[in-house]
Amino acid sequence: MALADDLERIAQAAQARGAVTGVLAADLLDGTRVYLCAFESGDWLALGDGAEPLTSRQAVHDAAALAGLCEIAEEVSPDQAEVVPPPRVASNAYLDALGAAARRFEQAHGVVGPSPFGAELERAFQGVEGLAEQVVMRHLTPLT
Repeated sequence: MALADDLERIAQAAQARGAVTGVLAADLLDGTRVYLCAFESGDWLALGDGAEPLTSRQAVHDAAALAGLCEIAEEVSPDQAEVVPPPRVASNAYLDALGAAARRFEQAHGVVGPSPFGAELERAFQGVEGLAEQVVMRHLTPLT
C-alpha cells in the first residue's frame, strides 16, 4: 500500500474523534511506524499501522520530535533537490540524508567550518521539543 493510501486510511480512522487537519508519518529507530493526527481542536492522536492509538509517551514524543526536525531540515536545506516532496515519512535515515546532502552542498560552495545547516537545526531544537511536548500533552488518549 502506498504512503498516500496509508495516510488516508489513518485519517479516516481518526475522524471518529474529530475533524482531522493533517496526518504525519514517522518511522522510529525500532521500526515502529507512527501516524501523528492533528485535529482542528488542537488535539493530537498518535496511531500505529493498525490504526490503534499508541500508549507510549516516549514513542509519541519521539515521533513528534522527529517529524518536526525533518520539517525544519527540509525548510533550511541548501540543496532542495534532496528534499522528498509530500507525502513522505520522517525518519532518522531521511534526516541523515538531508544532513549529508547539505554538507556536500556547503562544501561544494566553499563553506569551511561548522555547517550552517547544522546550526539552523540546533537553533530550532527547542521549538521542536516544545512541539513534541504539546503533542504529548494534547494527546487524546492516555499515555504511559
